Amino acid sequence: MIHSNTPGLWRGLLPWPGAQTHKHSRGRLGVVSGRAHQTGAARLAARAGMRVGAGWVQVLCPSDAAAVLAPVLEAALLTPFGSPESLGREAAGLDAVVIGPGAGKGEDTIDAIDVLSVSGAALVIDADGLSAFKGRAEELFTGLDRDDVLTPHEGEFERLFPGLLANGREDAAVRAAQRAQAVVVLKGAETVIAAPDGRCRINRNGSPWLATAGTGDVLAGMIGGLVAQRMDSFEAASAAVWLHSEAASGFGPGLIAEDLPGLLPPVLRALFEAERSAGSD
Repeated sequence: MIHSNTPGLWRGLLPWPGAQTHKHSRGRLGVVSGRAHQTGAARLAARAGMRVGAGWVQVLCPSDAAAVLAPVLEAALLTPFGSPESLGREAAGLDAVVIGPGAGKGEDTIDAIDVLSVSGAALVIDADGLSAFKGRAEELFTGLDRDDVLTPHEGEFERLFPGLLANGREDAAVRAAQRAQAVVVLKGAETVIAAPDGRCRINRNGSPWLATAGTGDVLAGMIGGLVAQRMDSFEAASAAVWLHSEAASGFGPGLIAEDLPGLLPPVLRALFEAERSAGSD
């Protein structure tokens, strides 16, 4: 059954901290950066993950990117890696990892995803992490499970699931989630969120102001930040997509991706106050 994606479906599942909460109990999120000239996407995703509440955010980067990232990261930790194997070791203990934004479409990205798929962390795979598997999608699907999230726009979706869009976006997303055995977020004016068990939601508060570079990286970080806090991946994706659009609509003309993380607190506060009011009734 297909539902409209509204806060009433997932607001009560958002991971609000309690009096005894500490940073480690709020979830550990990893974000894999690209090389030295491709670090912006990881920075956007990391900041978004922090804004939605992940207590520990670690940017994992190729060695040549460390000098670029070190001066611009504040609350996020920075950990260089020199090989897929060392990436796997550094990712041990993380609850979720975002990979793909700025990663490149080569074998290094495929090898990194292969290693991370056995790390125990839930994966949010976006952008180059999807396009790298064009023509070899089954290699990607083999390593996925129901906690993982794929976030393609229509072009990336077609590379992984050729021909499915002919059935319509909702049916295509559901079939893709079942084939991949992972949550699929098919981005667009009305983003479709689908789970392997057949659940499907259409997000109807989409904002045209999101049509600018980098906003997808922010969304991936938001999903990762909620999943790291052990929110169910389908619910986390649904919440992140709605929050992303709501924040963009509130800003309007002139929006750039760098604005989005800073726009999230008032949207989150409104949901928090609504949930607290509902709980006191």
